[in-house]
Order: sequence, then structure tokens, then C-alpha cells
Amino acid sequence: MEDSVQTRGEQMLALRYARMAAAPPFLRGGFRPFFFGGSLWAVVALTLWLLALAGAVQLPTAFDPLAWHRHEMLFGFVGAVVGGFLLTAVPNWTGRLPIAGPPLAALFGLWVAGRLAVLFSAAIGAVVAAAIDVGFFMVLTAVAAREVLESKNRNLPVVGLIFLFGLVDAADHGGAAGLIDADHAWKCAVALVIILISLIGGRIIPSFTRNWLSKQGLREGLPGQPAPFDMAIIGLTAFAFLAWITAPPGWLTGTLFAVAAAGQAARLARWKGWKTFADPLVLILHVGYLWVPIGLALLAAVDFGAPIPRSTAVHALTAGAMATMILAVMSRATLGHTGRELRASLLTQAAYVLVTAGALLRVTAPLGLLDYRMGIEVAGAAWMGAFLLFLVAYGPILSKPRIDGKL
Repeated sequence: MEDSVQTRGEQMLALRYARMAAAPPFLRGGFRPFFFGGSLWAVVALTLWLLALAGAVQLPTAFDPLAWHRHEMLFGFVGAVVGGFLLTAVPNWTGRLPIAGPPLAALFGLWVAGRLAVLFSAAIGAVVAAAIDVGFFMVLTAVAAREVLESKNRNLPVVGLIFLFGLVDAADHGGAAGLIDADHAWKCAVALVIILISLIGGRIIPSFTRNWLSKQGLREGLPGQPAPFDMAIIGLTAFAFLAWITAPPGWLTGTLFAVAAAGQAARLARWKGWKTFADPLVLILHVGYLWVPIGLALLAAVDFGAPIPRSTAVHALTAGAMATMILAVMSRATLGHTGRELRASLLTQAAYVLVTAGALLRVTAPLGLLDYRMGIEVAGAAWMGAFLLFLVAYGPILSKPRIDGKL
């Protein structure tokens, strides 16, 4: 029996290796199609939203335009990049070969089908669109869970968050259909992504910072790995979001968000990002994470009754934390997993500047510091420019083999 299990394992390994060898480079790792597709969809979806906002087009979706914009930014754009990250991280966690070739093409095709189904849901039907869209996250969860369980890896909770994200996606479709409170779904989605950023960012940011500082000859006061303090702050942040979703605005949610913001700021300070200005690839991770305590603090201010629109706080977490961290992780992972030097090109640095400028403009636009419509349009242009630059700089890399000859 043991020999039979070993034989099946060897056959599976051989099959995966053969798929990778036969696959075009674009399908030799989950980060390749999903980073490219997510970035392209970010540009397309935001362009459609700005045109709809201006009254230039009418979107053929069963969602109202604002709900479609929220859905596609969270479950389309963010969902694609999270999928690409997960499919790339799982082989590192488990030591198994990545999903590649036809299975990866099928999974990516399901994500593309979900985007088209939601966009044209008024024609094909909301139920059909929801089934295709949610189906992507369910299949992604099943694929990742199989890999993690078979290797007895400790990262099953991360896979669980993806499963919850798929359930929230289904709830968002229910909100669009008027079956449940629409606010609950997108709030849950924001909460899950920020918790994921807190978990994964808390691992990679201090690790990459420590490695870079060590290369500069520093040996003392280096950032450490996550400690009980970090887990406590992540738990408090999750509890604050739970109160935000289930309780009315007031002193309770405001206090929880304020304490969570202070804790997240303390975590970030412990990672010593101010020492990394010479390396944009590391610095941008700290800049992206800085939006987390900023967003939480703004949510606290809103709940305490400050004259700040809720959209300001929400966009600090979405256009700020999510988009910046996504761009930071995509650029670094693409370079590292294609065997290239970890160095930010001028195009990469320009993309970092644009995504930061776009977030700043989007967060401040509702505050009346400049014309609202102009602020939204300029913020959107800067934000799209960042991901267009990513496509220009990294599209060719994502479609070419590793430069070191490895699969």
C-alpha cells in the first residue's frame, strides 16, 4: 500500500513537471496570468466606471453602477491578484510544483468568464453570473486546500480566508438583487482583504526589510518575525471590523478602530521602514501598509462624528492599502519568480509614485480641497497610470521564461 501511494505521488509529480515543461511561459505559474489579468482589468473596469459616472456609457450589468464598481474592484481586480499570490505562495509553503498548463488556463478562464458574466449580467441573468463569479473562488479554494492538506502545511487558515471571500462574493450578488443589505457584503470584503494584508504583510515586510538591512551591513535592531503582539493587533482589527459590519456607528466602533489603528501603526514602526529609502521595492511595502492605520483612524473619526465622508476612510483602505500593497507585491514577486534582480526600474518607481498620488487624491477629493469631479478624474487617471506602467514594464516579463533557465 505504501509503495502504491509513493508511486501515485511520483506519477503526479511527473505529470505536473511535464505540464510545466510543455506549457507556454505565461502558464508556468499562477502569478503570470493573474497579475497580468488583474492589472488589465483594473484599468478597464475603472475606465468603464469613470465613463458611467460621467454619463457617457450605460453598463449592461444587473448591478447599479456604484455597486458594480465596488464589486469589480474588490472581487475582480483584488480577487485576481489574491488568486495569483495564493497559487504562487502555495508551492513555497508546500514544496510541491505549482499548478501550470491547462489547469491554470482553465482557472484563469473561469476568472475571465466571471468578469464578463457580471458585466453582462443584465442579459444573461443575475443567477448565472453569480454562479460563474463565485465559482472561481470555490475552485481556487479547493485547489489550494488540496495542496496544503496533502503537504500538512500550517497555512490552511489563509486558504480559509479565500473561501470566506467567495462566500462574501455570493453575498454581494445577493445584495445587488436586494435579498440582503448590500453594505454588509462589501464591508466584509474590505475587512477580509485588510486582515489578509495584516497577516501576509506582517510576514513579508519585516522579512524583506531585515534581509535588505542585513545586506547593508546592519546587524542590530533588525525587524523580527510576527510575535503575540502582532496576532493580538490583527485580532483587534478583525473585531473592530466585525463591530463596523454589525453595529451602528458610534463610540464603540470608533474606539475599536482607534485602538486598532494605533496598534497597526506600532507594528509598522517596529519594521523600521524609514531605513529603506534607498530601495523602492522594500520602501513601497511600508508605504502601502501605512494606509492600513490611516484608513482605520479615518473610520474611527467617522464613527466619532468628524465631518469626514465614509468614502474617504474606505478609499484609504482600498485605493490606498490594497492597491499599493498589490502593486508592491506584484512587482517584487514577478522579478523574484522569473529569476531577475530585485531592483525597481524607473517605470516601476513611476508606478509607485502614481498609485500613491492616486490614493492621496481619491482620499482627499471628498474633503473639498479641490473640485470633487476633477479630483476623482485625476485620481482615477493616476491610479490607472500606475497599473498601465506595470503592464508595460512587467507584461513582457510575465510572458517570457525565467532568465536562469529554470521552469
